[in-house]
Amino acid sequence: MFSSAVLFAFALVASVNGFYSSNDDVVQLDPSNFDRLVVQSSDLWIVEFYAPWCGHCQSLTPEWKRAATALKGIVKIGAVDADNHKSLGQQYGVSGFPTIKIFGTNKRSPSNYQGGRTADAIVQEALSQLRTIVNERLGKRGGSGSSGGGSSGNGGKDAVELTDSNFQSTVLDSEEPWLVEFMAPWCGHCKNLAPEWARAATELKGKVNLGVVDATVHTQLAQRYGIQGFPTIKFFPAGRKDGQAEDYNGGRSSGDIVAWALDKHQANIPPPEVIEITDQAVLDSNCAEKQLCIISFLPNILDCQSACRNKHIAMLKKFGETYKRNGWGWLWVEAFRQPKLEESVGIGGFGYPAQVAINARKGKYVVLKGSFSESGISAFLKELSTGRLTSPLVPLSGVADGKLPTVETSEPWDGKDGKLEVVEDIDLSDVNLDDDEDDLNAKKKKVDL
Repeated sequence: MFSSAVLFAFALVASVNGFYSSNDDVVQLDPSNFDRLVVQSSDLWIVEFYAPWCGHCQSLTPEWKRAATALKGIVKIGAVDADNHKSLGQQYGVSGFPTIKIFGTNKRSPSNYQGGRTADAIVQEALSQLRTIVNERLGKRGGSGSSGGGSSGNGGKDAVELTDSNFQSTVLDSEEPWLVEFMAPWCGHCKNLAPEWARAATELKGKVNLGVVDATVHTQLAQRYGIQGFPTIKFFPAGRKDGQAEDYNGGRSSGDIVAWALDKHQANIPPPEVIEITDQAVLDSNCAEKQLCIISFLPNILDCQSACRNKHIAMLKKFGETYKRNGWGWLWVEAFRQPKLEESVGIGGFGYPAQVAINARKGKYVVLKGSFSESGISAFLKELSTGRLTSPLVPLSGVADGKLPTVETSEPWDGKDGKLEVVEDIDLSDVNLDDDEDDLNAKKKKVDL
């Protein structure tokens, strides 16, 4: 009797906290069944690692269910409560939620899903993965149906064929980063890599360039970079004129390649500027197209002179460097300089300095409730980056949907200390107070008469 009650209680908790049930087409996975159902399976699996408290996971749930229903009998769609089963999430390097992994031919090395969060996008990616698997079984390279024995070895239109003659101008003189594969046409591992390389080249287009060198033909390059095995992959940072390269040490799936390249790309991008709000264009360009913009309201220059203000700005720049991969906008404005902006984010009662984060797409904001210090801002930004806010987002006040607050055009800070306006003294040296008193007494005597 007691055991039945306990089991019922556990079942009740699971049904309340879990996103999926046995009635869904999403397969619920955990450490007890993951290896048997996924790793040892010949099926294509797409697995979501989620946490019950994650807002983005909650938003994804209905789309994930729709995709699972659409792909039933074709592709397996699974879900892991990685907050409850932390060991399983750690095993696959899950550090954020939701994380989606694709378990294709090589179940021991899944790739990361980088597509949209709609059922249609998930289904399209699943079908693309199936096409890749079928082409591999047919001995084809990529999705174009070209033969695996081609000499160029680029595996796709977005991977650039590099040679002894064009390498300097294309890669070394470039202001963009390059990831280059040195391959041999007869190499089996190179043939296996080709479709993944092609897909990664397409996904990374405009961020990191991917190239291919046939090292059996272009031997000067192979010797220059000490190529002794195939495939060998080298990374060439942007603007590296000396020709030095870094070794690639990531996985061989398209997801692994994309994740590694983006990590390098983001690590090398400059930190964002912390810009003073001086007109509407500054606010719009740094907020409207960003996921978030962080606005700091700094004290009046008379209350916090140049050394104090520069200290605040330097601290904000440091945080901008730390969170540069998020692509946020970073702005500041002097207290009372933009009253409509202050009113729309309700900071009047918080004093200065103050800070808010605005999500322009949602027309909402949240205020830093802690101290305007390294520890207080650090905690606030950590909440923003993980999506685990202790305070809810609030609609911008007095602003129409899709619009940002109105700001007035003002002169930028000149970088100098503030000075009180000097009131010109009145010179009283020519005024004879004694004469005035005599005149007053004379007038009074005359009236008496």
